[in-house]
Amino acid sequence: MFSYHARYMSQPSSFFKNDAGPSFRGSRTDITPGSGATPTPSPLMERFLAAFPTRKIAWRTSQLREAGFGDRHVKLLVATGVLLRMRQGAYLRASYWAGLSTAGRERTVIFMHSYGTNSTSAAGFVYSHSSAARIHGLHLWQADTLIHVTQSNKPSSVGSDDQTCIHTVTLPSSDITMVGQTHVTTLERTVVDCCLTMPYKRALILTDHALRMGASLDILQEAADQLSRHRGVRNLRRVLAHADALSESPGETLTRDLLRELNIETPTLQHWIHTRAGNYRADFAWVEKRVVLEFDGKGKYFDYRPTDEAVFLERKRESALLEAGWVVIRIQWKDLFNEAYFKAKVLAALNR
Repeated sequence: MFSYHARYMSQPSSFFKNDAGPSFRGSRTDITPGSGATPTPSPLMERFLAAFPTRKIAWRTSQLREAGFGDRHVKLLVATGVLLRMRQGAYLRASYWAGLSTAGRERTVIFMHSYGTNSTSAAGFVYSHSSAARIHGLHLWQADTLIHVTQSNKPSSVGSDDQTCIHTVTLPSSDITMVGQTHVTTLERTVVDCCLTMPYKRALILTDHALRMGASLDILQEAADQLSRHRGVRNLRRVLAHADALSESPGETLTRDLLRELNIETPTLQHWIHTRAGNYRADFAWVEKRVVLEFDGKGKYFDYRPTDEAVFLERKRESALLEAGWVVIRIQWKDLFNEAYFKAKVLAALNR
């Protein structure tokens, strides 16, 4: 099922600038995306907007030429912020890019690589490793932003640059799926590839999420058994031994694993507690000792609800738990990297 004899072609550099927000370097694009403000209309811009409805967001050079926009016109559209040059021969509507989240931009980079090479590559690219993880929507923490592609034949110059990592492996059809029009490794194959190449904690975060999305633990265990002494297989086996689909965020994964590393007794994950104010689900609960540990990640306060409403509901929840006789510990992201403080805080509650 799994075949691993990869040749790597890459140069470790970053897609994005560190301080100025997401922006492409080098051949990726000719301009840095700005705030998304609409440029002052020009006859060329008006002709472009009339030629293409807003639902179309990407073009190849050949498509622009067929619509009457030559190289000079395209350069002006890029310069005035109507188009972004994502890579050679591939352009994106700038207003679409401006509205994307960081994760959305990372996925769009991969899709534009696929879009730009689709008509020129005979190699049959399959997006893999962290690129496949992004396409599947898996949680990634501190992952590289290279574009990873796997192909069976010798790499060519098509689709290759200093931001592309090409793995030369013959993939069985069972390891390939389609997301939209893009060939990508399956969830299970993606997990295995990432566990073989990522540090343990980064791989654990990704694997927890993949299991929650439906990846088969049996298939993953079978792959680990087949790999025998392959480089990275020990990390894969360690991740599979400690992975748990019940952790719902990167912070919960790291909290659970830190509790294990510190030899603190294992809590129950996602435990439902009945209170007068309703039923609440605790991230971690030591049921007999009536202690709850909650990971306060940014997403809990900023996803889906206004911040003040989310904070109010958290305070209401905590008051209800305290009234029901539970002790509530709150852990923030920074606490996961201060083991002495973390251990003392948890043990103080458990040994009270």
